[in-house]
Amino acid sequence: TLMASIYSPQQQALQEKYDTRRLAEFIAVGLVHQAVSPEEKGFIESRDMFFLSTVDAQGQPSVSYKGGAPGFVTVGADNVLSFPCYDGNGMFLSMGNIAAAQKVGLLFIDFETPHRLRVQGSAAISTDDPLLKNYPEALFMVRITPAQIFINCPRYIHKRVKSEASKYVPQAGKATPVPGWKRIDMVQGALAAQDQGKAEAAGGLLTFDEYQGCVMRGEG
Repeated sequence: TLMASIYSPQQQALQEKYDTRRLAEFIAVGLVHQAVSPEEKGFIESRDMFFLSTVDAQGQPSVSYKGGAPGFVTVGADNVLSFPCYDGNGMFLSMGNIAAAQKVGLLFIDFETPHRLRVQGSAAISTDDPLLKNYPEALFMVRITPAQIFINCPRYIHKRVKSEASKYVPQAGKATPVPGWKRIDMVQGALAAQDQGKAEAAGGLLTFDEYQGCVMRGEG
């Protein structure tokens, strides 16, 4: 049944303990769905960030922030969500988890309204994706087939106003700045080949303490 596919026995036990079982059933039957509605598509494609949860093959969880230009997440006619994987810290925690276990959760938030939407489903890495041409510097695309979509109550979202976009989001025809952590002196020998030697032109090497100071000032 729908309920069995959504709630584990442990979740149901907590629902029984706190008398929320009826409410949980109402949400599962009346609000949880698989197809992205036109309104949800518009909301998702207007976002410039979301939170991504993944698990590895042993069930160890990880959560990460994903940001880009507004519209970097798209919803195709096939009901599949797509977003680019940009250069990061090289650990590939989330992407490696997707390759291993596929299961993901996405949380889209509008801090200004406020409003939030959850998407849970199965993900796959697409290295020769036709959408790659739309995202300068993207390493590959991630495609997600939704299993459960539902709105979350926004009452605990602290209302915030966006002040400026990140200067590190890749843009066509514009050089992307070298991030501060790639200028730290102690990491130079560990950088990927394409990042070797870029620190000098970007302002020179930084000690770890100097880098931490930049981060505290919002200059990281």
